[in-house]
Formats: sequence, C-alpha cells, structure tokens
Amino acid sequence: MEENSKSISIQHPEKILFKEETDLPSLASCEHYCGNEKFIKKAFALQGELGPIFDITCDCEDGARSGQEREHAVLVADLVNHADNEEKRAGVRIHDPSTPSCKTDIDTLVGIAGNNLAYITVPKTVSYDSAASTLEYIANRCIVAGIEPIPIHLIVEMQGAASDLKKIAQLPYLETLDFGLLDFVSDHFGAIPETFMQSPDQFSHELINRAKTDLVATALQCGIIPTHNPCVSYKDLGRCAEDARIARQNYGFLRMYSIHPKQIPFIVEAMQPSVDEVAKASEILIKAKNNNWGPISHANSMHDRASYRLYWQTLKRARSTGVNLPVDAQNAFFRDEPLIDWQAIKQFRR
Repeated sequence: MEENSKSISIQHPEKILFKEETDLPSLASCEHYCGNEKFIKKAFALQGELGPIFDITCDCEDGARSGQEREHAVLVADLVNHADNEEKRAGVRIHDPSTPSCKTDIDTLVGIAGNNLAYITVPKTVSYDSAASTLEYIANRCIVAGIEPIPIHLIVEMQGAASDLKKIAQLPYLETLDFGLLDFVSDHFGAIPETFMQSPDQFSHELINRAKTDLVATALQCGIIPTHNPCVSYKDLGRCAEDARIARQNYGFLRMYSIHPKQIPFIVEAMQPSVDEVAKASEILIKAKNNNWGPISHANSMHDRASYRLYWQTLKRARSTGVNLPVDAQNAFFRDEPLIDWQAIKQFRR
C-alpha cells in the first residue's frame, strides 16, 4: 500500500507536467466579499453548506466605520480565528496603502489571525514601489509573528499600477491580480463615461478592454490567477451570470468577485468547464498516465505534455468550481479530496 501511494505521488500531474513551467495556484473561482459581522458569519455558514467552492474576503476597507478601523480589524481577526471558519478559506482586504489604517490592519490581522488568513488583499495599488513596500511590510510582520508568508492578492485599479503591471507581477507571494473597474474608470478624469462602470458597457470600452486583457495575460504568464471585478447589479442574477461568462470565455479570467451571496452559484457555474471538456480531459490524462506521460493518440489526434498541461488545468478548474469528475479521474488524481454536492448548490440558486 505504501509503495502504491508513493507511485501515485511520483506520477501525479503536478510533479510530472510542471518541472520547469509555472503552474497556477488552485483557487476557487468565486471570491465573496462581506464587511460586517452578520454577513461574515452568514458567509461561513454558506461555505460550510456548499463546500469550498468560494473564498470569503472579510472587508476591512469598506467594512470599517470611520474612526473604528482598528476595532473592526480586531473583530475580523477574531471571526477568522473562530471555529465557524471551518474551511480555512477566508482572507481579508486591508485599507489603501496610502492610509495610516493600512499598517494598523496588517499589524492587527497578522498578529491575531496570521495562521488562519488564507490571503491578504491589497487595494488601490498605484505603482510598483507602493506594492513592493506594502508586500515587504506584510512579509516582515509574518516573520515577527513566526508564521509562513501569507499569499497576497493585489487589486489593480489605478493607471500607475496598470503601467507597472509586469514588474508588479514579479513580486513575491502574489497569488492573484484583481481588476478593479470602478476606481479604474474614476482614475481616467472623466475620459471614460460613467455608463462604462456597469454592464454591458464595461465590456465595450477600448481602454477597459486593454487593461483587462493586459492583466489576464500578465497574470497567467507569471503563474498568477486573474480575478474579475464584481457585477454591481447584485439583484440581476442573469446579468451576473452573463458577466461571469464573458469574463471567463472572452477575457480568460479564472475568478470573479461576488458582492451578494445569491451571486455565488451563478459565478461558479459560469466559470465551470463543460461536461464534454471534463470528460475529454479525464480520458486523455488517464491514458497519458498509463503511458508514463509519453505521447498518446486519442480520437485520431496526437497528445503530449504540452496538451496534458491544458487538460490538467481543466480538471483542476473543474474541481475548484464544484464539478465532480468521472470516477476514474477522481480516483487517479483526486482520491483524497471530497466530492462536492452540486445539487445543494443548484438548490441554493432557487
């Protein structure tokens, strides 16, 4: 049994297919924002019900009342430490690095809840220097706290950060690059009309399109997950689903913000690979594994490690979006990971 487990480990796609190339982090396709105690607790309960198909970002930037920033950070840290955070997939968004509350947030959150923070999201990145100094400060606080470096998510929403994107993406501990639509539009001095802050117009302005595609291309090149801005029409779930579909299919985003719990399953489903994609990827990867990852023929087409990497990402994305794989693929590659109850997710949509 031990020999078999060792063999499985050695033959696993993560070890075989990405010896030199950069693989992407395995993250849920939806990131849900909530800012007060009531909504954070509800998010934990929903995550416990549906499984880790979405991450929870506890918002210290917009969630804190003026003058009570530290108190709010302490509250968030205590919630992250609570037993209700069963999946340990809760992160925090801190204040803008240009404000005094930024370092207060970092000191408080890392000091109290550092071991339980899934990530720290840094908003309003204005330049490489700003991002680098903030990440260095977080890394130093982790050292002081005696914990491993906490993954970082950076929100790119200012023109300066967009122009520094390739340098920013080289910074250590980055896990995602997130596009911030509203501040990006506002940072253009009225050159982009207000109507492009919402859908469907956000997908038709050339400046916005350029920024989004540059972010996705840079993120993927550097092994970072690109995250799309939320659908602000939170009651229009059809619009939310369409935004997520466009973000995934037309731009290549692999993750999207949610600002209302009802948006979560629509985002997750829109980000899922199709049943046919999953079936094809499963068949090819199992055949490749059985051939010690050498070239194979499938449906009259040749495949090797270049295409295997694509199909492996398809299976990983299927898992992170709640798709249950064919039994053979589940046993071959995800034997120790639990199945997702997608029926419960569909029920939640109603």
